[in-house]
Amino acid sequence: MSQSINTVPGIKPLEQYDMSAERGFLCRHDASNIDLPDGWGEAASVARQLPNILPSGSIRAFLNAHLPDADDCSDASSLSDAQARMATVHYSFMVQSYIWGEESCTDRLPACLSVPMVALADRLGQQPLLTYSSYVLDNWALIDPAKPIGLDNIQMLQNFLAGQDEAWFVLVHVAIEACAGGVLSRFADIQAAVDSGDAAAAQEQLEQTATIWSQINGLFDRMPERCDPYIYFERVRPYIHGWKDNPALPNGVIYEGVERYGSAAQAFRGQTGSQSSIVPSMDALLGVGHAADPLREYLDQLHEYRPRGHRRFIDDVRATSTLRDFAQKVQSHSLNEAYNANVQAVADFRSRHLEYAASYINKQGKRSAGNDTEVGTGGTPFMRYLKKHRDETQARLL
Repeated sequence: MSQSINTVPGIKPLEQYDMSAERGFLCRHDASNIDLPDGWGEAASVARQLPNILPSGSIRAFLNAHLPDADDCSDASSLSDAQARMATVHYSFMVQSYIWGEESCTDRLPACLSVPMVALADRLGQQPLLTYSSYVLDNWALIDPAKPIGLDNIQMLQNFLAGQDEAWFVLVHVAIEACAGGVLSRFADIQAAVDSGDAAAAQEQLEQTATIWSQINGLFDRMPERCDPYIYFERVRPYIHGWKDNPALPNGVIYEGVERYGSAAQAFRGQTGSQSSIVPSMDALLGVGHAADPLREYLDQLHEYRPRGHRRFIDDVRATSTLRDFAQKVQSHSLNEAYNANVQAVADFRSRHLEYAASYINKQGKRSAGNDTEVGTGGTPFMRYLKKHRDETQARLL
């Protein structure tokens, strides 16, 4: 990373956002080596048994019988950041399993799950259910620590049912996040070139990010290799829904034992790839905006589901980037080409996401109200949303 990163107002060194050039938004700690103390460790052992118990159809009785009491895991303040994040991975998987893991969903979460989940969410400044950070960013490990992150060298740590399709779905996202680190680490240098009026330097950086984006899109293209659409819809997707705007839980979920919630049901959006910070960061850099309508409101809500540091990065880039204005002012054909290559790469990524949404979800059978082909895991009419966001991206070509 070049020295200019430390001198650009508004965009700080990546480590201050809990990011890195090598891993992007992925956790910087070795998640597989995180030891959890006392009741937190007991709960992690229970969570690891989910793939064995979920097929029985009696996951709720199992969790109620084996999890530590709520009082034993009600205070997350003594946990390190890495411990809190690993505990959140385990608890969020158990929370989802309890709600969705039997023939009929339930709208009540027992205190042995709700109290620790809320304590961890408060500790990390996130929402008390499965989020993208728990599903992907903090839920992987290197097979061989001496080798780089790649689809041939990463494994999923916590599963629902387990199996190739579930792991591949998550690990493709892990590989994409790691690859994106090479793009994100150039943002400050791009803005430094803009601030100094160096169109050639800005062009060079943008050409490099466009090259990396071709690798990101290449990774995304590999999703169908080991994740079958039918298996995804029937055995992966059912567990990652939330309880905001979900037809099966119209009132949300009651978090028993959480004093500030009382008996009022809470509604939170489910895990979705739209919670990834990569594309919003690119939107912020490139000056891609979205119309002020209900779809924009949804994007704004998702921002609160991201880790705090990642939210700050997006906000800082959005507040700092003047790249688009600079390119329009300079009117350099080469700079515009480099800028457009990045805009088009993001649009292509969104197009592929739209295609996968159609084949993996929209064209599948309606298995249940909680796993609807018209409602995304985040609780939205996703086909319309994804198309709109893709079109708004392409409209920003110079």
